[in-house]
Amino acid sequence: MTDFTAAELHAKPATFMGAPHTLDLTGAKAAVLGIPFDCGIHPFRIGSRQGPQAIRHQSQLVRPFNSELADFDPVARLGLVDRGDVRLTPSRIVDAFARIEAACDAIHAAKAIPVTMGGDGSVSLPQLRAAARHHKGLVVLHLDAHTDSYPWAEPEKYNAATQFTHAAEEQVISATRSYHLGIRGTTYTAGVLGHTKSLGYNVVTMRELLARGFDDVLAEIRGAMAGRPVYLCIDMDVFDPACAPGVATPSWGGFSAREGIDFIRRIAALELNVVAVDVNTVSPPHDVAGMTAFLAAYVLYESLVLLCRRLGLDDPAAA
Repeated sequence: MTDFTAAELHAKPATFMGAPHTLDLTGAKAAVLGIPFDCGIHPFRIGSRQGPQAIRHQSQLVRPFNSELADFDPVARLGLVDRGDVRLTPSRIVDAFARIEAACDAIHAAKAIPVTMGGDGSVSLPQLRAAARHHKGLVVLHLDAHTDSYPWAEPEKYNAATQFTHAAEEQVISATRSYHLGIRGTTYTAGVLGHTKSLGYNVVTMRELLARGFDDVLAEIRGAMAGRPVYLCIDMDVFDPACAPGVATPSWGGFSAREGIDFIRRIAALELNVVAVDVNTVSPPHDVAGMTAFLAAYVLYESLVLLCRRLGLDDPAAA
């Protein structure tokens, strides 16, 4: 019988881009955290709770070096670790939110940047609560087909369309300096844009974004957010369902993969103080050949490059 070491016999747990799986944040400038949660109340598209596992799997296709634009390994530069998933029960909203907030708070407390994989859009609220505790004057840059700033009423206080309403009402963010970008499509409720703006948010629809051009809109955002801690939230339904079919609420007319990736790279050039990255709403039961999860993994990779640029870790010549 051939002798093997334990390391040779046992595969390591699947992690995002092969980052070390550990709870130890010593030396880590960023930490991946999976949030396997959805509220479970969508009429027929439940499945975002499976998003983190799918994104990790597809991240095996994402290589660490971009010879043209980012010829360095962002996983190594950031000392990135993958802390696994928050232990929670989908549909148990209040308990799950408390656990998500505590898990993110621990990362912020260690002076690291949480890079999270949802989960439906509702998971942004507990993350914002945690981020605001450590970063005063927090603002949100939210890329989505929907503002998720809808009116709410008891008994359904929390869902995946009200998280930014609660964030504004709880004053965990500065709504007047926060932006919803890429908004488009149909809703079940009248007056959604008006309600969103009444909370103080700035809204740039997809139609307006394409008419004005990326540079014009991003210049406005830079003016509003410069010097502020920024929570970057990317709901995968900001992309067109032609390239991201596996989301909870698809809406035609979104970013192509090329446009969305380019837009994130342009955000990186703004040199904003990004203190958290939240990529959510990958729903594997509705995906096609892992397309959405793969694109989400690449969006996360681009977000890691963005963080390297923000922290001055992007010199290709550095060791």
